[in-house]
Amino acid sequence: MNRKQIFIGLLSFLLCVHGTAQNSGSWNGKQAAVVITYDDAIDEHLDNAIPVLDSLQLKASFYVTAFAESTKRRLAEWKALAVKGHELGNHTLYHPCIGGVGREWVKPDYDLANYTVQRLVDEVRMTNTFLQSLDGKTKRTFAFTCGDTKAGGIDFSKDIQKDFVAMRSVRNEMHKLNEVNLADVDCYMVNNHTAEQMIQWVKKAKETNSLLVILFHGVGGGNGLNVSIEEHRKFLRYLKQQEKELWIATMIDVAEYVKQKQQSK
Repeated sequence: MNRKQIFIGLLSFLLCVHGTAQNSGSWNGKQAAVVITYDDAIDEHLDNAIPVLDSLQLKASFYVTAFAESTKRRLAEWKALAVKGHELGNHTLYHPCIGGVGREWVKPDYDLANYTVQRLVDEVRMTNTFLQSLDGKTKRTFAFTCGDTKAGGIDFSKDIQKDFVAMRSVRNEMHKLNEVNLADVDCYMVNNHTAEQMIQWVKKAKETNSLLVILFHGVGGGNGLNVSIEEHRKFLRYLKQQEKELWIATMIDVAEYVKQKQQSK
């Protein structure tokens, strides 16, 4: 092997090492980012999720439906979440979804098929005002209810995009920093998964240097899309153990970071 070949080989090796180092620390100095989210503002979040999160000093994003029963009855407790450092995200005023076969639980008054775009926009902005009265914040993220983006058959997502730093959907996908679409952030939805199954998602995120967003509904009950209290606790404990390699933060913090990095490039 001549000197030229040795030089090219050494240069290739150094570039490879440099690229690996960049990828491994692309998420605020960590291999991957994990956002823990909870939808619908139910009692089980306050009773079963918050105690574990707080005991582990983990922060999560709670997508609040302003007119939910738990929001109305336990308003002071929801307000206290923001004081603890958790995020209060916008999950609409009445949680409207597109009804039909398989969604018979959707009431006609709150069927997005019967909405106008303007009604949806008004209710979303009213919810922002409500949440600001709780946490005093003007920057916020949004989660599409049932993953639906149409009101009266018309896409409303662009009409509210400027109101939010990021908007979360419900597809089971994860993306690298430069691939994240803040107007349509994907997430992995938990539906009676075990801790080990969820841990596999985290391992994949670390291997691919990706953003992993986890979506919980019921925690020990409260919703058909449920996770047991024990599996939920096991998973959060695993996340805590991986903090040296994982950036675990709220959606708003991760979204602001992604926005800054993507704009700088």
